[in-house]
Amino acid sequence: RALIVTLYRGGLRINEALHLKPKDLDRDAGSIRVLKGKGRKARTIGLDPGAFAVIERWLDLRAKRGINGSQPLFCTLAGRPMSSAYVRSLLPRLASKAGIEKHVHAHGLRHSHAAQLASEGVPINVIQMQLGHSNSATTARYLNHIRPQQVIETIRART
Repeated sequence: RALIVTLYRGGLRINEALHLKPKDLDRDAGSIRVLKGKGRKARTIGLDPGAFAVIERWLDLRAKRGINGSQPLFCTLAGRPMSSAYVRSLLPRLASKAGIEKHVHAHGLRHSHAAQLASEGVPINVIQMQLGHSNSATTARYLNHIRPQQVIETIRART
């Protein structure tokens, strides 16, 4: 659950999340340091307190199982790294169990994160930095692809 929350509430790519270490988290600052972003670019993202609470429950479980801080943040219960293929196969299974019929995939969570931020009025340049896009046109494509509702509502409101 903590991995899925981090993918959605942090807007991370699968590999970015799977390369995180516990030391990359800063709950007091509300941030995560992504050291292995796309193109080997590092960035700092924001994460809300609710998402941090879910991650802390996972950290407690890890500690009880004797998994130390040198292991990836998201690992198996034996402390081994997870593969991105495993996560890609996990999400549709979890969606099916939850009764979700729509195709669920990790990158869709990233797009949904961007759309949610936009619907909350977050400026596109902030969304761009959160997602680690080097070009705001990429961020705009994310938002245009998944969030046409704003266009529809704006045009419908015309007199």
